[in-house]
Amino acid sequence: MPDAYQHGVSVIEINEGSRPIRSVSTAVIGVVCTAEDADAATFPLDTPVLITNVVSALGKAGTKGTLYTTLNAIGQQTKPMTVVVRVAEGLDTAATTTNVVGTVTADGKYTGLKALLTAQAKLGVKPRIIGAPFLDTQAVATAIATTAQALKGFAYVAAYGAKTKEEATTYRKQFSQREVMVIWPDFIAWDDKASANAVVPATAYALGLRAKIDNDTGWHKTLSNVAVNGVVGISADVSWDLQDPSTDAGYLNEQEVTTLINRNGYRFWGSRTCSDDSTFAFENYTRSAQVIADSIADAQMPNVDGPLNPSLPRDIIESINGWFREQVAGGRLIGGSSWYDPDPNTTDVLKSGQAFIDYDYTPVPPLENLKLRQRITDRYLADFASRVNA
Repeated sequence: MPDAYQHGVSVIEINEGSRPIRSVSTAVIGVVCTAEDADAATFPLDTPVLITNVVSALGKAGTKGTLYTTLNAIGQQTKPMTVVVRVAEGLDTAATTTNVVGTVTADGKYTGLKALLTAQAKLGVKPRIIGAPFLDTQAVATAIATTAQALKGFAYVAAYGAKTKEEATTYRKQFSQREVMVIWPDFIAWDDKASANAVVPATAYALGLRAKIDNDTGWHKTLSNVAVNGVVGISADVSWDLQDPSTDAGYLNEQEVTTLINRNGYRFWGSRTCSDDSTFAFENYTRSAQVIADSIADAQMPNVDGPLNPSLPRDIIESINGWFREQVAGGRLIGGSSWYDPDPNTTDVLKSGQAFIDYDYTPVPPLENLKLRQRITDRYLADFASRVNA
């Protein structure tokens, strides 16, 4: 029907065009801890709690269990958003492991690690850096890996029970997930409750340092070779030399175990995941894939159920390419581009309300092995006389 009569100007607002893509927040930690004497109102059992300042939460964390140590280790690196799930400590390690792994109760409540899956719905944040320091038995580590996959996050687990580097590498072979990094041994730090040095979980420091690196540098930088705050030693002897691969650290890294070194401060040394696919051998390759997938997918929410005119795929492609240009300019990717491939977008596919948009990308490789080529030569003696006489 014709428009209503108007003598003048009408403005019709058309909200089309590419939409900006925001990178997902990666510096959100998710931890499962024990603490019998923690404040029950602040840290109710089997309930995800959002902590925006881990240092200020220490007074409510109690002194027993792993909660205080974990939050303290994280807070010494940075003060990220942290989702904490406190679980009850069992009568033995097996019972505690069951509590940490968690379940879904008859009334639909998620407990233990599974409670982290409800954080986005309950708290509005999705944990991306996952761990359960000092509680990560093999069964727990396996559950952490599954949780990290579900959340598109990354997990740091200890080589639980390993006393030697050989035991640590044997333990690492129990995992094949690209979302997992195995760390051995642990750090030593000052225990302000006992007023003495004590062994502390390296994984707790890895969680905090990962968040710090994400904030300060970006998700494209690996955990390796960044100074760690708040530690005074390493719990086991690990030989290391920058130029000699035949060391304990070299052996562990070759077997895809991240270790600890002391060179101008204590550091994690190693960037490898447990992936059985060499495409995701490096920690930052996995995290790049996760960030790209979630950032691009989340930005398409306004396009779902929109009119499938040719302009819609064009706008989607331009928004993706614009985001890739931003990441490349920031040094977080080597390159990336999106395009429309007509082959999968057949008439029947389009008619059914579906469309395919392709994109590819190249992550930033870590410089794991710099090869300096040194030569001896006499060519600088050729003009010796002229240089003397000059």
